[in-house]
Amino acid sequence: MSYATATLATFTNMLGTLDHLVGKASEHAKGDALLQAQLAEDMFPLATQIRFTTAQVVIALNRLGNLELELDESDITDLTDAKARIAKVKELVVATDPASWPAADATVEFDLPNGMAFAMQAHEYVRDWVLPQFYFHLMATYALLRMEGLAVGKADYVPFMMKYLKAPAAA
Repeated sequence: MSYATATLATFTNMLGTLDHLVGKASEHAKGDALLQAQLAEDMFPLATQIRFTTAQVVIALNRLGNLELELDESDITDLTDAKARIAKVKELVVATDPASWPAADATVEFDLPNGMAFAMQAHEYVRDWVLPQFYFHLMATYALLRMEGLAVGKADYVPFMMKYLKAPAAA
């Protein structure tokens, strides 16, 4: 399996997790007020964590697929907006042809707003930058929802695993 195929499958699975978590948040008594929750004063609120999670995917698709997909940097205003944004990014992932990505050893260069610049191979960019950033913001979303009292657990973090569930062995 190519790094591109594996990355796109990971995005699909974990965007499904994000959608599932936001769906559970929508059913919670606090509802849209959850979007302002923060783990610590110097951390971004839930709305921004969701936005950053989806943004990591779009940025990666643009850099690796040499695309010019629109990056929605607007604030998430409510949980319905969050679900719509996740659905849109999932559609972008599904529409992405892994064959359009560069060879695993092709160079990817990028700059951060703080002036830091990086150059690495495409597979290293995915492994060492894209996926850690993506998971960081996704895990922050999960942690915020737990902190706010949502009944979510590991099964909510990996709901895609249920397709592999075997029937219990007969006793």
